[in-house]
Amino acid sequence: MTKRVAFIAGNWKMNLDHQQGIALVQKLAWTLKDAAHDYSSAEVVVFPGFTSIRSIQTLIDADKLEVRLGAQDISAQDSGAFTGEVSGVALKKLDVEYVLIGHSERRQYHNEDDAVVQAKTAAAFRHGIVPVICVGETAEELETEGSAAVPVRQALAALKNHETLGDFVVAYEPVWAIGTGQVATPEVAASVCSKIRVAIAEEHGAEIADRTRILYGGSVKAANVAGFLKSVDVDGVLVGGASLDAEEFSGIARFQKHLAL
Repeated sequence: MTKRVAFIAGNWKMNLDHQQGIALVQKLAWTLKDAAHDYSSAEVVVFPGFTSIRSIQTLIDADKLEVRLGAQDISAQDSGAFTGEVSGVALKKLDVEYVLIGHSERRQYHNEDDAVVQAKTAAAFRHGIVPVICVGETAEELETEGSAAVPVRQALAALKNHETLGDFVVAYEPVWAIGTGQVATPEVAASVCSKIRVAIAEEHGAEIADRTRILYGGSVKAANVAGFLKSVDVDGVLVGGASLDAEEFSGIARFQKHLAL
């Protein structure tokens, strides 16, 4: 089995201006450096809002930080009369390495369906940006379809009709656990992530499934992260509110010290 590097992602959502973002990344980097964090075993990625990306990219480059940079969305279009959209061309110029696609808030508030998610995934592949494909079920879907049907369906839909598949990450975030304080048990998270991996293997082959990192997200904290990452099928976490606190997020990134306890 391929050894997958853990992926610790911080989605800032619509929080922090560029100055606050700089301060947060500086403190995060310092905290991880003081703790002798090994980035080769746990990659740390921040996903700021669009107005902060250039400032964060400049900081990372100037200070040679090992924190990686992501964006929260990408346009399915590369250029043209698409007011308010941000293209993969522009993101790539800013050294953005990852992009969130299909987050539940985009699906819910911006009516993004599977076709839109698939088109945005294609745009990420075109520009050499790794899509972090977000999948998950609502409380109603959980009750009617179970805990894996919707995320599996969403993941496979995002990966359809591409000539070739570049590297991608899948993030399982049960919608009922985002910002609610409710958390799927480690056993449920591991089971759903495993089923997603099996479905990818059946559709795209064992090699692709084996190298794909699959994350859990939903009220993740330093105090509970180790429980999720004990499973071989959970390769990291997508963190929301806790990523706005440098100390807390750094504690999540250093989950391996919890595993040793």
